[in-house]
Amino acid sequence: MELNTPYFLGIDGGGSRCRARIRSHNGALLAESIGGSSNIYQDFDGALRNITSTAAQAAKQAGLQTEDLHAGLGLAGLVTSISAEPIMAAHLPFASVTADNDAYVACLGAFGGSDGGIVIAGTGSIGFALIGGQRHMVGGWGFALGDHGSGAWTGHHAVRRAALAIDGLLQPTPLIDAVLAKVGHTRFELSRWSERATPKDYGQMAPLVFESAAQGDVVGMTIVIEGSRAISNLARDLLSRGAGRVSLLGGLKDVYPPYLDADVKRALIAPLGDALDGAIMMARRHQGLEARW
Repeated sequence: MELNTPYFLGIDGGGSRCRARIRSHNGALLAESIGGSSNIYQDFDGALRNITSTAAQAAKQAGLQTEDLHAGLGLAGLVTSISAEPIMAAHLPFASVTADNDAYVACLGAFGGSDGGIVIAGTGSIGFALIGGQRHMVGGWGFALGDHGSGAWTGHHAVRRAALAIDGLLQPTPLIDAVLAKVGHTRFELSRWSERATPKDYGQMAPLVFESAAQGDVVGMTIVIEGSRAISNLARDLLSRGAGRVSLLGGLKDVYPPYLDADVKRALIAPLGDALDGAIMMARRHQGLEARW
C-alpha cells in the first residue's frame, strides 16, 4: 500500500459487537471486519481490546498496519457515561484517534453531516439529532436506567415474565416456553442465569419476542407494543426539537416500523450512510479534511 496519503478507520463500537471499516483518502472501501462487544462503560479494557483486534483484522485485509490508520471511534457508553480522555490516554495503536458517542457518528453517517435525527434501537436505545450545529440527545441512559424499547430491554421484559410464569403468576405462552428453554425452567436455574446475564444476553431474546408477537402471542404483543411506544416517543421528541426527519437504526430497525405511531412512520427516511462512514467522516475532520466518505 502507498502510505503517502492517509487511510481512515471507522469504528462502530456497540454493546453486542464492534464493526470496523477502512477507506482510502479518496473514499475507496479497502476492508471491513466484525469483532466482539465494545461498550466502554460495561467493560473499558475489554472494549479497547476488541476495538484493537477488530481494527487489526481489517488492516490485515487491506495490507496495512493499524499504525497507518487515522481512527474515528464511535463508542457506546462514551460521553454520557465516561469521558473521552481515558480513550486518548490508552495510547491505541493508530496514527491518530478521535472518539465520540456512537449515536453522534451514526447521525453523521445517516445525514452526511447535515441536519436530522436518528433513533437507534439495538442492544440499547437512544435518540440523537444534529440541528443547526447543535446536538440533541434523549434516552441513551444505558441498561440500568433506561434503554426503553431496545433489544436488551425487550429481552429483559420477556425473562421477567418467564419468572412470573415459574411462580404460577402468569399463564405460559409459546414465548414464555421459548424463553424458559433458554434460561432454565426452575427458580434456581433462572436465578443462576440472571446472575451472569449481560445486556447482550437479554438482547438475544428480542427476536423471540418479535416473532411471537407476529404470531399473536399476547405476552410478545404486550412487550412489543410498549417498546414501540418508547421508540416512537424518542423519535417524536427529536421531531419536536426541529429534526425534520428521522432515520431508525440498529438491530431492530426492520421489525419496529409496523408498530410505530403513524406520525413517526411518516417522518422516517432511509439513512444515506451508516455509523462506520460517520466515524470515517469524523476522522477526516480531525485531520482537517473534507467530511465525507
